[in-house]
Amino acid sequence: MQLLHIDSAITGDQSVSRQLTAQTVATWVAAHPGTQVQYLDVVKDAPSHLSAESLGFRTGQAAATEAERRENALSEALVSQFLAADVVVIGAPFYNFTIPTQLKAWIDRLAQAGRTFKYTEQGPVGLAGGKTVIVVLSRGGVYSTSEGGRAMEHQETYLQTIFGFFGITDVRFVRAEGVGMGPEAKAKALATAEGEIRVAANQPSVAQAA
Repeated sequence: MQLLHIDSAITGDQSVSRQLTAQTVATWVAAHPGTQVQYLDVVKDAPSHLSAESLGFRTGQAAATEAERRENALSEALVSQFLAADVVVIGAPFYNFTIPTQLKAWIDRLAQAGRTFKYTEQGPVGLAGGKTVIVVLSRGGVYSTSEGGRAMEHQETYLQTIFGFFGITDVRFVRAEGVGMGPEAKAKALATAEGEIRVAANQPSVAQAA
């Protein structure tokens, strides 16, 4: 089994999401011996944001410049790595009501027609099903318990939508909310998240259940 571990927090060792993704991966490996882990830090090795040079995979045009060839090769490497994984663990902190731009840049490279989705006469069809995604969310405040909070949250809802668009039906969320609301609230948030990690990581993946 192949597991792809993604971190996207810019705060390094102070990051809650990095702490919790490490726990998630360790718990998964303990529960599923033989899992092979690949790691990608999209802050340290950040893919560039989409540009004229990196749109080759969307237009289908052959690369005409060295910059285009380089960007096309990066897009191919990232989507191939993602498609090869049976399980993907993603750390997604909450920045300005959504995900980090580095994580968005990674997702933009995955969204390739013919690789992770296709359009048909009946509408879009996801092509990346058969894998399990565990998303570890960290939030300074609490957004899930009120209508107003949920309206401001474009982190979990975006990730649920985009991975569903890719055809992935098994998306599991681990939530650490209120980590910026004082030591007591942070401790409670971490304890809740650790319990959710045990549940998410001890269940079989879609690939195992098939």
